[in-house]
Amino acid sequence: MSSSTSPLTDIPVTVIKPSRGWVSLQLDEVWQFRELFYFFIWRDIKVRYKQTVLGAAWAIIVPLMNMVVFSLFFGRLANIPSDDIPYPLWNFAALVPWQFFTNGVNNSANSLVTNSNMIKKIFFPRLILPTGAALSGIVDFFLAFLVLLLLIFSYNTFHIVEGFSVEMTFNVLWLPFFLLLAIITSLGVGLWLSAMNVQFRDVRHVVPFLVQFWLFATPIAYPSSLIPEPWLVVYGLNPMAGVVEGFRWALLNTDTPPGPMLAVSTITSLVLLLSGAYYFRRMEKTFADVV
Repeated sequence: MSSSTSPLTDIPVTVIKPSRGWVSLQLDEVWQFRELFYFFIWRDIKVRYKQTVLGAAWAIIVPLMNMVVFSLFFGRLANIPSDDIPYPLWNFAALVPWQFFTNGVNNSANSLVTNSNMIKKIFFPRLILPTGAALSGIVDFFLAFLVLLLLIFSYNTFHIVEGFSVEMTFNVLWLPFFLLLAIITSLGVGLWLSAMNVQFRDVRHVVPFLVQFWLFATPIAYPSSLIPEPWLVVYGLNPMAGVVEGFRWALLNTDTPPGPMLAVSTITSLVLLLSGAYYFRRMEKTFADVV
């Protein structure tokens, strides 16, 4: 009597078990779920402005309103220097990458808790949740960046400030690197906060204070030239300092190139990303039980 093979034996079986110790990042697993990763990014983009009156215009309105407030209180009343560049333009060039960074941190920090039902029911690489949340703000960034280019064009064409114009140089070729540095920093911080937010729910209350403190620790309202020269390298431990000064140097051709500060910012952002990724993977096995 011959035995027949069941069709079920041909189906591949995946065994899911908790990891032990400091496991690998398993980026190949993330690549296998790349379609789900794209879906999460697109979902976050659509949900952000769903049922809003102004829609995606908020991506432009928020940094513009911040520019007005900073220009009024810091530029006009406090008379903060701005590297011989009109303060509104100088400030807006910093707010564009900063807004992308803060949106990425806030969205990724809450990504696991927001998708708790999905985490409990199905398996997928949890790493794609905070990563997708951090990258979903790229559309808002390009909208605000377009406004920044229009401001530069207006200052050059209509001579809003007599005798001032912006000369584009080859420095603009560095812009993709500065944007990448902002993405790495946002994702690194987001991985740390998202994993901690699962264990300690009061992290969501700490994030706004952290972002606010980080804002004033970054040369957005004031130039880094006010920092004493020996401390500029230490100041670069704030990765966003290198990003902000890099954007101004690349677009507005300021006389303060990032220099050594950018090197320190790059190293710090990479440390944040790698340590955040390994901490996230370390805590991942407890997410479904705790969230």
